[in-house]
Amino acid sequence: MHFTNVKGILSAQNGMNLYRGCTHGCIYCDARSDCYNTPKPFEDIEVKQNAPELLERALFLKRKKCMIGTGAMCDPYMHCEANLKLTQKCLQIIEKHGFGLAIQTKSDMILRDLEILKSINRKAKCVVQMTLTTFDDNLCRIIEPNVCPTSRRFQIIQKMKEAGIPVVVWLDPFLPYINDSFENFKSLLEFCVRVKVEGIICFGIGLTLRNGNREYFYEKLDRFFPGLKEKYIKEFGMNYEITSSNSKKIMEYFYKTCRENHILCGIEECFSFLNKFPEEQSGQLELF
Repeated sequence: MHFTNVKGILSAQNGMNLYRGCTHGCIYCDARSDCYNTPKPFEDIEVKQNAPELLERALFLKRKKCMIGTGAMCDPYMHCEANLKLTQKCLQIIEKHGFGLAIQTKSDMILRDLEILKSINRKAKCVVQMTLTTFDDNLCRIIEPNVCPTSRRFQIIQKMKEAGIPVVVWLDPFLPYINDSFENFKSLLEFCVRVKVEGIICFGIGLTLRNGNREYFYEKLDRFFPGLKEKYIKEFGMNYEITSSNSKKIMEYFYKTCRENHILCGIEECFSFLNKFPEEQSGQLELF
């Protein structure tokens, strides 16, 4: 872990990443790709220590309230957050200024900040996004080894729903011959329907591989799924998009089930929901 001061914290789309690198150890992580210039080794976390001060100033200067996003490239609840509380400080700033929040994580540490999230949701809007990949906790501990298993994530989602906080689930990635079965996907989707999540983001049944994450992924295949790397190389070569043979059947079932249960499932409509501040949704007009 190393500390740095950065010049800015919000992107043009009002997203922020408070850390760079990750300690969750997910074997498929696209953020390891060389194109992102993330720390090497990936577990050497870069801490943007002046992020709260930058965020405070940025929100103070904004003329219009909006949604602030975090977690797209780096989970805001990595292990170091337990002591550093950088994410917690930034959530408090968002809550103080009355902005909205769309936060994405795989970690149960988010429950530590539940009261802040509830306050943000009361004042403006808070959406929690949770990634689900496999119904099998034992498999989850292999492909996502250093973060809470699926059964715990189910509990987090239920707690958020009980608190009145909308949830958007990311169903991805699905690794061919590992967690891409129809049965696995059906079990995850049935849970989402049962708890009435607001939306589900699913880009298809497969994963992406490129320089940086491909080598790490193949190393883990050799360790946990002997012989599967050779099968991948033969079937997919150096492709960036690795698509499961089950994709068509599963995606048809996905869209049909979501529409029958009034769950947002289009990529654009899910992101529209995440990005819309309440005033925009309700059609309220600003008073000048």
